[in-house]
Amino acid sequence: MELQTSSWRKLAKERPSDLVRVLDENFDLVERLKVDRSREFKYSDVLAERFSSRLRAGGAIGRGRSLEDAVETIVGGLGLPMEMRTRFEGRSGMTAPADMAIPAGGAAAKIVVAIKGFDSTGSKLTDAAREVKEMASVRRADQFVFVVADGMGWLSRQADLRRILALATDGSISGVFTKRTLDALMVSLTKAARIHGMLEE
Repeated sequence: MELQTSSWRKLAKERPSDLVRVLDENFDLVERLKVDRSREFKYSDVLAERFSSRLRAGGAIGRGRSLEDAVETIVGGLGLPMEMRTRFEGRSGMTAPADMAIPAGGAAAKIVVAIKGFDSTGSKLTDAAREVKEMASVRRADQFVFVVADGMGWLSRQADLRRILALATDGSISGVFTKRTLDALMVSLTKAARIHGMLEE
């Protein structure tokens, strides 16, 4: 281990700053705490989390779900209604997939989000890039398209990631974010929701 000991209790007492640094570098500790602190937990949330933690299967699936959960927490914290894993209607009645649509899917969608967290490699990342391109191609001028992409898998698919970033550069989509820039996503979502009258100034 980087800290030359396996005793986390000892580290917490004697070298807390080093322990926090390593946990943040490897597990995004600080960002996760920021998201959790902005959320209001109910007793049912605690029970659901305790139960679901026993059912989590693969690590890659858990991390992908974690990214989706983080985005859901932000949107829920803003008090915005949402629909998950749906399709939205854009120009000329054309539709495209969305991992999240605000306030709902179909013609009601004002803000749509693609959430793509991959720690595995392969064609799924190319499919994700194609999906984002499809979202960009059908969006209406008044619709916002945000992308949240994270995970080690993107390192082996940099061409696909560049295609997504190019869509943001030319204005075809409204922004690209990672797990480390979720604060910026919250700001962008707030601005978009205010433009559509879903949040007060």
